[in-house]
Amino acid sequence: MNVKVEQLEKNVVQLEIEVDEEKFEEGMQKAYIKNVKKLTVPGFRKGKAPRGVIERYYGKEIFYEDAINIICPEAYDEAVEQTKIEPVDYPEINIKQIGDGKKLIFTAKVTVKPEVELGVYKGIEVTKTEYNVTEEDIEKELKRMQEQNARLITVEDRSVQSGDIAVIDFIGYVDGKPFEGGESSNYSLEVGSGQFIPGFEDQLIGKNAGEEVEVNVTFPQEYHVKQLAGKPALFKVKIKQIKYKELPDIDDEFVKDISEFDTLDELKEDIRKKLVEEAEHRAQHELENAIIGKVVENAVVDIPEVMIENQISNIIRDLDMQVRAQGLTLEKYLELSDISMDEYRERYREKAREQVKTTLVLEKISKAEAIEVSDEELEKELDRLAENYKIEKDKLKDILRPEDTQSIKNDVLVNKVIDMLVKNAKIIET
Repeated sequence: MNVKVEQLEKNVVQLEIEVDEEKFEEGMQKAYIKNVKKLTVPGFRKGKAPRGVIERYYGKEIFYEDAINIICPEAYDEAVEQTKIEPVDYPEINIKQIGDGKKLIFTAKVTVKPEVELGVYKGIEVTKTEYNVTEEDIEKELKRMQEQNARLITVEDRSVQSGDIAVIDFIGYVDGKPFEGGESSNYSLEVGSGQFIPGFEDQLIGKNAGEEVEVNVTFPQEYHVKQLAGKPALFKVKIKQIKYKELPDIDDEFVKDISEFDTLDELKEDIRKKLVEEAEHRAQHELENAIIGKVVENAVVDIPEVMIENQISNIIRDLDMQVRAQGLTLEKYLELSDISMDEYRERYREKAREQVKTTLVLEKISKAEAIEVSDEELEKELDRLAENYKIEKDKLKDILRPEDTQSIKNDVLVNKVIDMLVKNAKIIET
């Protein structure tokens, strides 16, 4: 197979691919086998006519389309491998020559990965922020645990106070009509928590269980559902129950009930250790992002629009998974947010552009520095993933597709590049 490469424009190449007569004949025969049962020829039972008879009756062109669809993908993949180009989109195929006894000649116009011009990526100067864990941080975590383990006691003899849990039914109206998402039953609302629209919770204070209350509020101008933003609303609310939190004492007995520790001091030390780890992780993550940001900023690359569009599609796929986990469809989410798909895609264009550029720059650095992932490093990462997912490593390997394994390998490679950048950076401690 012969292949010629022509640079049409920046990041766009055209391959002219010649498939020899023998290969073309194989494709025609496969096309015949695929179609023979569907073709009727006078004098022959359906599906029994020889290929030559069919070609004389219908013309050889009857098999061309299927032959092309059989031959071209394989020939294109082989040409890509031969020429070492890196396509980032599907090719545009155009047939130049086809016919009995002739070579099949076609062109494939395709967008390829852009060249990256690296700037300075070693010796990047950044400031590392240190986050210190204080006694106040530990007490805040203890308070969270205390709140989490509070008992809810039903109130019988008083009205709603700030801090209570009001169990309510409500229906919201805008312009006199109920609006979608504005109704719920047996909703547990912590009064004073700021969960609801400003002013809603305050109007429940002083009311009693069994009362029906009309709550008048105005949606904030920046409310995420545009058709409600800035509009006045009426909520008809029925208070069904009032509860308050009975907080346990924070002592050794509390510690034994909620943890594997015996004393409050042991729990505090464990909290401190975890908070220190979180602080160190946060500081390291911010440091790495700062270094990557400068390295990417120093590089020059002309990113093909198709790569940005593909990355936007990846972002939207992630959003789709998130909203489905919440019981919504993507279409419903966009409707509630009063935004079209085109507007949403445009909103994430710059983020997608930056993500693509970052990937390209880190990939270029890996090649410039001859950074690779060894089999041992890949196996170590698979060990880690198997442990995280609580699955045997062999079973994990069985369910991974080749592209999944390659993605894992790419992640390891990126981490190695980042480690190299950090080691070569000038870090100023604060």
